[in-house]
Amino acid sequence: MPLPTSPVIRRARLGAELRQLRRREALTLEQVCDRLGWASTSKLSRIELGQSRPDLADVLDLLDIYQVPPPQRDALIIIARDAAISRGWWKSLGEMGERQRTYAELEAGAADIVEYQPVLVPGLLQTPAYARLRIAAGALIDPKVDVEADLRARTARHAVLRRIEPPHYTALISGAACEPGGDPTDVWREQLRHLLDLAELPHVTIRLLPSVAGPQPMPLTPFSCYSFPDPADPRTVMLEALTTDVRLSTAADVERYQRMTDGLLEAALPEEETARLLTRRLEETQD
Repeated sequence: MPLPTSPVIRRARLGAELRQLRRREALTLEQVCDRLGWASTSKLSRIELGQSRPDLADVLDLLDIYQVPPPQRDALIIIARDAAISRGWWKSLGEMGERQRTYAELEAGAADIVEYQPVLVPGLLQTPAYARLRIAAGALIDPKVDVEADLRARTARHAVLRRIEPPHYTALISGAACEPGGDPTDVWREQLRHLLDLAELPHVTIRLLPSVAGPQPMPLTPFSCYSFPDPADPRTVMLEALTTDVRLSTAADVERYQRMTDGLLEAALPEEETARLLTRRLEETQD
C-alpha cells in the first residue's frame, strides 16, 4: 500500500532536489531556462522553491538536462507526480482559501502532528459552533473572510482524525485556552465534551499546560509540527500569524522547535490529569 503523501511537502522536496542537481551541473537559472526555451527564470525559481505545482513534462526536461540516471530519475518522477496532485478531498471545496489548503495538504500525508495553542482550542479539535465564533471574530479584522466557507473548510479538515490510518495527533493547549471567556455556555460545554470524546481516540493526545509551568518558555505564537512516513520528506513547522502563516523546513529551524516541543511536553499535565481537569470544568458549567 503506497505511503500517504503531502503535496506541499513533495513540492518542497522536489524543488530542493532539482536545485541540488542544477548546482551539481554548475548551471545557473538563466542557462537552464535558455536551454529549455523558457521566457524567464521565474518558472524554474518557483519550481525550485516549491511554490508551484510542477508539470511532469517540465520535470522530465530538467532531468534530461541534469543527466539524472534511471534509479534516481524514477524516484524523482514519483515525487513530481505526488507534488502535482490537486485532486485531494479539498478539491471539492473550491472556496477553500490558500491558508487552509496548505494545512489540509500537510495533514493529508502526515504521520505525526503536534500542535501548540496558547489562546484557542486548535482548529482540528474545534466544534462547528466554536469554530464559527473564532472565524467570525477574524472576519471583524478582515471583512473579505467568508465565514461559512471557512467553516466548511475547517470542518472538512477534521476528517483527518477519523480516517482509516490517521496521524498520531498531539495537542498542547494552554490552560487559558480552555477557559470559556465570553463564549456562550452551551457552545463552551459542547466544546469541552468534544475534547473529552476526541481524547478517547487511541491516536489523539490532549494535554493542558498549567498557568505556571516553571522555567520552560511559553511561546506566544501558535505552531504546528509535521513529520511524514517517508523520512526523506522534510519535517515541517507552521507558525500561525494574523495575516499569513510561515512554513519552516530547514533542519536548524525544525530542531529548534523540536526542543521547544520537548520542553512543553515536560511541562504539560499528563493525559489523565488533563481529562480530569476538563471533566471538572464541564461539570462546573452545568446549569
